[in-house]
Amino acid sequence: MSTASPTTGTPKRSFTTSAAVYVNERTSIAGFVKELGRKAFPDHWSFLLGEVALFSFVVILISGTFLTFFFQASMAEVHYDGSYVPLKGVEMSVAMASTLDISFDIRGGLFVRQMHHWAALLFVAAIGLHMLRIYFTGAFRKPREFNWVIGFTLFILAMAEGFTGYSLPDDLLSGNGLRIIDGLVKGIPVIGTWTSFLIFGGEFPGTQIVGRLYSLHIMILPALVIAFIALHLVFVVVHKHTQYAGPGKTPQNAVGPPILPIYAAKAGGFFFIIFGVLALIAALFTINPIWNYGPYDPSPVSAGTQPDWYIGFADGALRLIPPGWEFVWLDRTWSFNILVPLIAIGIFIVLVLMYPFIEAWITGDKREHHIADRPRNAPTRTAIGAAGVTFYAGLWAAASSDILATHFWLTMEGVIHALQAVVIIGPFIAYFITKRVCIALQKKDREIVLHGYESGRIVRLPGGEYIEVHEPLDEYDRWRLVSFESYAPLMIRPNARGKITAGQKFRASLSRWFFEDRIAPVTKGELESGHGEHH
Repeated sequence: MSTASPTTGTPKRSFTTSAAVYVNERTSIAGFVKELGRKAFPDHWSFLLGEVALFSFVVILISGTFLTFFFQASMAEVHYDGSYVPLKGVEMSVAMASTLDISFDIRGGLFVRQMHHWAALLFVAAIGLHMLRIYFTGAFRKPREFNWVIGFTLFILAMAEGFTGYSLPDDLLSGNGLRIIDGLVKGIPVIGTWTSFLIFGGEFPGTQIVGRLYSLHIMILPALVIAFIALHLVFVVVHKHTQYAGPGKTPQNAVGPPILPIYAAKAGGFFFIIFGVLALIAALFTINPIWNYGPYDPSPVSAGTQPDWYIGFADGALRLIPPGWEFVWLDRTWSFNILVPLIAIGIFIVLVLMYPFIEAWITGDKREHHIADRPRNAPTRTAIGAAGVTFYAGLWAAASSDILATHFWLTMEGVIHALQAVVIIGPFIAYFITKRVCIALQKKDREIVLHGYESGRIVRLPGGEYIEVHEPLDEYDRWRLVSFESYAPLMIRPNARGKITAGQKFRASLSRWFFEDRIAPVTKGELESGHGEHH
């Protein structure tokens, strides 16, 4: 509330108003906030997956800041003398001893530590699901290709952040994970051994790895994650959100509440919901109980330790390679049982990273896209996604092959052979089944558009014929089922010299494969004919 100045008679501003005016005069932030506040946010639930990832990262920063006050990133050997009696007197690193102190001697330490770990798992999972939503709806297409690259880089950084985090306690679980990384690095010809020495500061486990991981975990990787999140959000504001098809939906006429004040209020409440759920999970469910495993020791290999789910695919790839894939050449051991998984995973990551550009090249589509596809209307893309998920899931499951064998009383060889079939043959089966299902769903949609829903009401015509009455679709449902485009394969055209190059032929063959077995949308004439038939 303002009052009049006794000398000038002008209204006297409150301190808050004066501060706001002072800042705005020097930053012009009011215009930015006003423009940002008018941005609409789609109201479909799947768009909240990105918010889950963002708010999980905020929880990670808050809880991680607390933990940095008590954790000591040192591999110096000490004898544990804390509150946990079963490990009293056991020799371990300072890093593990300080983690045990956080868990048992710092008030609220175990709760915060577990909340930090659960938030990290949710962060990676939310990014993964968010990317799957973007992929299957085609939201990565022009002009959002680079935002896909940014998002996938965030996913890689999140996995790296998680790995460096659970490797810090220097317990049996983290030691086994680091040993796998050490083996992967040493399997690289020529430079592997020297690279391992550089990373670990000597022969594994070295004396510096925990300190280096700690620097990565609390400084370098969080800074990169924050930078990429900011860049991602800038692109979201510039390009606006994609949205699902419906009457009147255009990039300039998005359906959903504006960011200010409606969406901002909802987002604030959503953050506290996520914070509360993570706190509840951390209070009720134990995660990474390092006191059960003890300090790192290479002898108890059957302890049942498993890497966090998102990093297990690398371990699983190593387990699926048959034995004997190595030989000596030029006085060097060439370990293809390590090189093949590294190359396969590298190719998979590059293909996922570059997929928007690959699809645009195959289809020749240079238009902007702001309306999200229904997955069934892009059967080849959806089938490719299902194949990729199957490949990743097979590698992920293979990381727990020993646990599957012991818990379900199966032979280790049987589990490995089954998972090898899943990784090699599974993607092709998933591709074929998914594509057939998508095409079948398209045919069903076409039938519904032309003839309406089955009502279950049977009537008798004057001629004695019995028919079922079909209910017509409303405007929104009809629009949703017919508002997609059917693309045709690229036409091969001679170049300036009148020749058709091998590259053009290859691209045309890929285009035919991508668009084969497609179902054309219902035309206006067919829709009118079906409507007349219905009446």
